[in-house]
Amino acid sequence: MRWLLVFFVLLWCAGPVEAKPRRVLIYTHNGTGYVHENIHASVDAMTAIAKQHGFQVDVSDDPAVFTSQNLKRYRVLIFSNTNNQAFITPEQRDAFQQFIEGGGGLIGIHSAAGSERDWPYFAHVLGGRFVEHPVQQTLTVSLADRASKITVGLPRTFEWDDECYFFSDRSPEAKILLTVDRAKLHGLEKMKLIHPEDAPVLLPVAWYQSVDGGREFYMGLGHRPESYSDPILVRLLDQGFKWVVGMAHS
Repeated sequence: MRWLLVFFVLLWCAGPVEAKPRRVLIYTHNGTGYVHENIHASVDAMTAIAKQHGFQVDVSDDPAVFTSQNLKRYRVLIFSNTNNQAFITPEQRDAFQQFIEGGGGLIGIHSAAGSERDWPYFAHVLGGRFVEHPVQQTLTVSLADRASKITVGLPRTFEWDDECYFFSDRSPEAKILLTVDRAKLHGLEKMKLIHPEDAPVLLPVAWYQSVDGGREFYMGLGHRPESYSDPILVRLLDQGFKWVVGMAHS
């Protein structure tokens, strides 16, 4: 009985255990450059997914939300088709990095890989940086990891009309979920920024990783607004969300 009494005394002295917040921030800021027409559709899809799992949702395109104090309110940051410059001050970058290193989660959707192109830490956390893509076309997407909880229920291959991103700064720790065969793409001869033949034969289009104390999921598909009502993409985003917030193990 004495050990039980000691246990409760220690528990009482430690105070209440702070629960992880059940709130997510969907961030949509775009710097100077191309702004996707899919932002509202991606926000609506992620809002529905988060609420379905009992999370409150805030949506903002204002970089000023990135303060260390404000980010304590969130379990996950969702960069929903952000592009180019995501932050405007070093303090906002610091707040983002502190959030990740404190165990916060990150979900990047499509053009999020084109965010913060001159900040290596963002590519490190996201798992890669967008460089270029050939013309939009019908892709044959294949499951690279059929055992993952993130891809459960998806077809082994499926046809998908989208952009296929080429990436630099790919994280060696990121576990690839979906791929596209580079040899089946057309329009590569018009690409100017990279040499397509130097890219992997199987181009990654979705992945996940544990990084710097947090969890990250990236999905490179989703250029078209109507894609966010497709059951395949919705399932992928839903299961990626559950992994990032710790509701599923992969």
